[in-house]
Parts: sequence; structure tokens; C-alpha cells
Amino acid sequence: MKSLKDALAAGRRMFGFNIRLSRTPETVAIARSCGFDWLFIDTEHSALDLDTVQTLCLAGLAAGLSPLVRVPDASSAARVLDIGAGGIIVPHVETAAEAHAVAQRCLFAPAGHRSLSGPLHQLGLAALPTREIMRRANEETVVVVMLESPRAIANAEAIAAVPGVDILLIGSNDLAAEAGIPGALDDPLIEAAYRTLVEACNRHGKQAGMGGIYNHDLMRRYLALGIRFSQGGGDATFMASAAKARMDFLRGLPDGAA
Repeated sequence: MKSLKDALAAGRRMFGFNIRLSRTPETVAIARSCGFDWLFIDTEHSALDLDTVQTLCLAGLAAGLSPLVRVPDASSAARVLDIGAGGIIVPHVETAAEAHAVAQRCLFAPAGHRSLSGPLHQLGLAALPTREIMRRANEETVVVVMLESPRAIANAEAIAAVPGVDILLIGSNDLAAEAGIPGALDDPLIEAAYRTLVEACNRHGKQAGMGGIYNHDLMRRYLALGIRFSQGGGDATFMASAAKARMDFLRGLPDGAA
């Protein structure tokens, strides 16, 4: 898992594959073969259960794709980490206090208050000394908080200063909706939010992330601001767009009738 942090620190752009509908490890293999860097396993907006999440996480670890799991809230973070997630993504974080609470649930003492569970999948279930497990898990676990409202963006500086938080990820669609401009992801307000986020992250040694934007022109514009951690798309949209393109082609063929 440390490779994701190291790659970002080295200036590489790292793109995630969203999993919301898929249930099998083959999806992870497809993501890997297409060149994605990490997995966005979504349990906030899906029916994925813990068994399925673990299967996807372990497949990600085996394939060299960092499996990050978006949980509905931070209360389930430790359990998801215990079953193999390399990191946690918590939505709707609006204040430094909320971000601090997230980090506390994801990290072992002295950095946090995560409960010990024994050998970890992320460390190959190796029977390591407890101190070594705690140290390495804290180094390698990726803690991501999502900023999805104007209030959160206003608090970006304070949130970026929270120890233990690695990445601040804008949920662009929810931000636009909360700002009263649903769907207007090209609005100057959204670009201003990304500029604010990047500046705050740069000042505090954190990474700025982009979520929910898949229009190529907008991706190019916002990534150029200095964002290196981004969702790249996912199972539902890729399947729908490819299926639609194929049917547009098939329906456009001549009838062939005599």
C-alpha cells in the first residue's frame, strides 16, 4: 500500500477504477490490464456486502492495485481495514474535527485509536510483532476524506492540516448540488474549489483528489491544477457507454433485406 503514497509523493498521477456493481475478482484483473492504479470500492452507494468487499480487496492486493473502500461513515472504517482494505474513503467531511475523528478510527496508537485485530492481510498475514504491525499499518494505510459542500471547501485549510489525513478528495457532483448548481461541473465555483483545495494541500503536504468528473476537457483542466489522485471511471459507466456505442453501431447497419 505504501507504493500509492510513494507514487503520489514522487509526482505521479494515480487513477482509480470505481467498483459499484461488480462482484467478482475478474473486474480487478480488467482494471489492472487497462492500466488503473487503485480501486475505489464503493459501499456508500451500492449493495456490496463485507464478504464481497474482502474478495475485491484481496484481489486488488494480489494484483498490485491499492484497494480503497468508501464507507458510508467512519464508524465501519476499522472493520473494513481488518478485512483487507488498503485505505478508507469517508464522504461528507466538513470540518477539521470530523477529519480528525476519521484519522483516529483508521490509525493505531499513538496516532489514533484503531483496535488491534491480529495479523493483517495488507502485510501478508505475517506473524509480526505487534509494534511492527501497528507501525507498518500506520505508514501504509491511506486515509481519504471527501469534501462535498461549500462549507467543507471553506474549511479545506483546516482539514488539510489534520495529522493522519493523506488525501482530500472533492466529490464534485455533491459539491455542485450543495452549491445550487447541480450538474454544472464546469462552473467557475467548481474550478475555484479545486484551486482552493490544491493550495491548501500543498501548504500542508497532503494530496488533492478529484472525484466524479469524467468529461475529458474538464479532467484535463482540473488535473492541470496539480491534482495527482483522481477517479478515472468505473464499472457502471464503462459498461453502459461501451454497450451504447456497440448498439449505435449495430442499429446503424443497413437492414440487409432483399
